[in-house]
Amino acid sequence: MTKAIIIDDEPLARSLVREYLQEYPFLEIAAECGDGFEGLKAIQEHRPDLVFLDIQMPKINGFEMLELLDPAPAVIFTTAFDEYAIRAFDRHAVDYLLKPFSKERFHKAIERWRERSKQKTDPVPVSSLLENASESPHQKERIVVKSGSSIIVIPVDEIMYLEAADDFVKIHTRKGHWLKNRTMAHFEKVLDGSKFIRVHRSYIVNISEATRLDPYEKDSHVLLLKSGEKIPVSKQGMGRIREVLG
Repeated sequence: MTKAIIIDDEPLARSLVREYLQEYPFLEIAAECGDGFEGLKAIQEHRPDLVFLDIQMPKINGFEMLELLDPAPAVIFTTAFDEYAIRAFDRHAVDYLLKPFSKERFHKAIERWRERSKQKTDPVPVSSLLENASESPHQKERIVVKSGSSIIVIPVDEIMYLEAADDFVKIHTRKGHWLKNRTMAHFEKVLDGSKFIRVHRSYIVNISEATRLDPYEKDSHVLLLKSGEKIPVSKQGMGRIREVLG
């Protein structure tokens, strides 16, 4: 039996998907979830073959939930009109159902998923989609990380600095630090360049946290933060600081 999960904060939207799925007896609905927290837990528990996922949900949205999964499952997105999300879907050939959607459109989405599954290709290029979606204005306001069984939502204004940590990036705040499976280049691209400066190949700093810049060795400096921590600044990093601060 093939398992599916429905994740949407609107009960009527979930019931519509449930109704349309009655025509596909090979698809068992393993769970229905009303937010991304529930959805994450259900996916980890049931390991579904297909997920029907809303984007705009409370707590964490659909994109943020998928970021916490590795690997991400096959997804058919169900969403109200969102210009940025739809551009991202179209760019990455991801199937989505624009609410309100008809039974005929639902059928096309299912058939497209089945065809891709038979070809043993990635049913949804989720990783490339998430990279693009994270550049949307809403996604730039916060970072969602997983710590054990907990999900932490970090407003970007609370970040003191980011530090490269092997295949991860360590996000430092006054409340603690957390790891995110992204690259420094990703955050350099996504974060506001007038506030977050890459001062070193291993560090991006929230410039509002800086109190003093001291010379260190030839062509390098040290940035002192309000927390008392010292961040190395390379020659290239010094050039970026001058460019941003004038």
